[in-house]
Amino acid sequence: MPAPKDIPAIALPLPRSGAAGEVPPAPAGAKPAQLVEHFFRHETGRLHGTLIRLLGVNHMSLAEDIAQEALMKALHTWSMGGVPANPSAWITRVAMNLAKDALRHRRMSGAKTDAIVTFLDQTRSASTDTDLASEAPEIRDDALRLLFVCCHPSIAADAQVVLALKVLCGFSTGEIARAFLSSDAAIEKQLTRTKQRIADAGIGFDIPAGAELAARLDGVLATVYLLFNEGYKASTGDRLLREDLCHEAIRLMTLLVAHPSGNTPRSHALLALMLLTAARFPSRLDEHGDLLRLDDQDRSKWNQDLIGRGLFELVAAAQGTEISEYHLQAGIAAIHCTAPDYASTDWKRILSHYDELLRMKPSPIVALNRAVAVAHLNGPRAGLEAIAEIAQRDRLENLYLLHAVMGELHWRLKDHRAAAASFRRALQLAHVGPEQQYLARMLERASESPGVN
Repeated sequence: MPAPKDIPAIALPLPRSGAAGEVPPAPAGAKPAQLVEHFFRHETGRLHGTLIRLLGVNHMSLAEDIAQEALMKALHTWSMGGVPANPSAWITRVAMNLAKDALRHRRMSGAKTDAIVTFLDQTRSASTDTDLASEAPEIRDDALRLLFVCCHPSIAADAQVVLALKVLCGFSTGEIARAFLSSDAAIEKQLTRTKQRIADAGIGFDIPAGAELAARLDGVLATVYLLFNEGYKASTGDRLLREDLCHEAIRLMTLLVAHPSGNTPRSHALLALMLLTAARFPSRLDEHGDLLRLDDQDRSKWNQDLIGRGLFELVAAAQGTEISEYHLQAGIAAIHCTAPDYASTDWKRILSHYDELLRMKPSPIVALNRAVAVAHLNGPRAGLEAIAEIAQRDRLENLYLLHAVMGELHWRLKDHRAAAASFRRALQLAHVGPEQQYLARMLERASESPGVN
């Protein structure tokens, strides 16, 4: 099997762009309300992390309430008197003062108040005109500590993602509910249960070390991977891409690999996978928002900076002997990104990676992706045979992708009746607007072929 080290020679080490986890600049000319939303989206993890470090993990909901109130004050004050020179530091100071008031009101530990006063004294002079996150490593690491809290093994995998979306990424309960095809009430109930479980388990606000780190790191990587995947292909709604989710996942992984606890080959491989996948976003949809297949995409629109960063991370991932599922997926993404055109794609190497991935982590969805590679290499009939041989194929029956792939393979075999039936079933199962529109076009194309009706 070609190892990830076999990425083409253009995989030269490139400098990382920007500081780890840096906050993207606010939109030029943004109004106060837009600025508040921007900072809330991009600094929620840092602000919540700092508050939870000072207040204690048991007071996660209080930290969320304080952060929310600080942002409401920002909206009011900035609308009246303009935006301060350093909005991030302004919001942090307001949040800390609110935390002091909350502690006094609740008659909580005086030691916590002292910690907040010390924090304010330490950051006041440094935060006048610079970014807090870049000045204080402890503050920057708070987001990572919070990530490890969210991904504690005592919390179920789906609950980890929901909690991370809420307290690290600043998504509303409604946004999370839509992403998980659930209701606001159900998500709120799950969040309450999760926070109670964290309190009951006495989970500390720290980055684990030694053997515990390895176990927790797997959960962290899995959570960030799911976060990115939800952005790459939204579960429902009119938008196929949720780039904000993907950017949050990349930001968290950038923070993670920059820290000694997360500087592992697996982490670099996952970051490489995300960067190389995100590089192709600009051409994934056309100007009308319709889905474009890989062979229809304009490769000149692919983000070369992200490709360079992704290849750099893949080189970093190749240190040592470990090969994880993230290595193999990043390797496949790199092959696509480095092919000069669709016809030049090295499907033989891609199939080899899928073969190894299937051995490492057998699943019907990996087998389906492998079948696509088989079809590209050996023809549509071979692809259909590979699909027929998928173990536990029944688990894919309610997945639109299975029927979309079969429809395309039947179409290439000129079996237009079977293609129409498959596309019709795929359309019934698809939930996202651009996918539905694409499948409707394919169904129309197949249905209008001679002999179908």
